[in-house]
Amino acid sequence: MTARLKKLGYALTAVGLVFLIAAGVGYSQTQNGYNSLQKFSEAQNVTLSYNEDGQLTDRGTVEGAEAIMDFLENEWGYAVVGSELDPNDPLVNTGSEYMFQMATVTFHVLNGTQTVVLAEEVEYNGEVFTAGTYEVPVDGRYWSDFDRQHPLEGPARSQAWSGTAHGIVGELGVGTVTHSTLKLAMALSGLFAGVGLVSILGGLGLVWATRGVDKLEAPRFVDNRKLDEELTNA
Repeated sequence: MTARLKKLGYALTAVGLVFLIAAGVGYSQTQNGYNSLQKFSEAQNVTLSYNEDGQLTDRGTVEGAEAIMDFLENEWGYAVVGSELDPNDPLVNTGSEYMFQMATVTFHVLNGTQTVVLAEEVEYNGEVFTAGTYEVPVDGRYWSDFDRQHPLEGPARSQAWSGTAHGIVGELGVGTVTHSTLKLAMALSGLFAGVGLVSILGGLGLVWATRGVDKLEAPRFVDNRKLDEELTNA
């Protein structure tokens, strides 16, 4: 029994070492990912704006940033991590910063107004639009919410949701997903390390507990018949 427990202890220790090695490899790869994301962020050189009190601002006002944050948290339902918004490091390189910047671009598109010029009179669904200049509010509409055949909405959609707007949102989305994935990978590395340490401690504990014990004492049974004969002869 003692030998079996020792073997089990050694096996648990070996399994723990495997988990620790996996944790080390995962941590190393995660750090490489963080370094790559940092380089990507530096290449984009997008920064958030803060005032002297360390408050987020948009176009110079705290109220503007608060409106965007409300849009991000309530309209999109994103859980912003406050520690990822650092006024001492305004470079957009964390998940919350990428999402805030994405929300900033989207917020201004959704609440903007587009100028559409009709060179000639157009009739659409019984409504006549004379030649001239029109200010078309986006009114919170995304790309798919516009009537692309409408003489005003069609051009306004292309102007508001231009290739540039889509491209910026797409790049910021890549940063957000990358940072979230790296956080998950770091958590898994920590989990592997924890399992490895517990397994090693358990294995070494079994080896230590059985140290110096050569064998388990077998129970002794008394032969009652032999005992009766000895008492009779006495």
